[in-house]
Amino acid sequence: MAEKLNSMRLLEQQKVTYVAREFPDSIHSADGVADYFELSHKMVYKTLVVLTSAKKPCLVMVAGNHALNLKALAKAIGQKKVHMAAHKEAERLTGLQTGGISALALSHKNYSVYIDESVLQLERVLVSAGKRGVNVELTVTDLMKITKAKAVACADR
Repeated sequence: MAEKLNSMRLLEQQKVTYVAREFPDSIHSADGVADYFELSHKMVYKTLVVLTSAKKPCLVMVAGNHALNLKALAKAIGQKKVHMAAHKEAERLTGLQTGGISALALSHKNYSVYIDESVLQLERVLVSAGKRGVNVELTVTDLMKITKAKAVACADR
């Protein structure tokens, strides 16, 4: 059983059913997690830190088998331009290691959270629990409700 992380405490506080899934912390990608659990890559979502033109961070979740399209994201969220935070900057802004960044673990920071609209075709997803080596599996509805994520067209398929 995975150690109890803040994301899990939040889900339990909100009475959300989830499954904690542990894997080797040497796996840093959503695709690697999908391969480890023998799941579809479209079911495991990675969380990316993106900066708006005003340097305000936001979190963007996309399926492991998709790439973030920054132009599409900027258009979808009404920004002229956005850019990815570098690994060190993402870690500094979130306090979490890349490969373990989680919108669930960062709910207290009130970052804007976006998720690629392809998620709406799924019932359940796996996302980071806030630590490398631990994901949580939950319904898309619960994930979007808890993180206040807005579904937008932001990934290349």
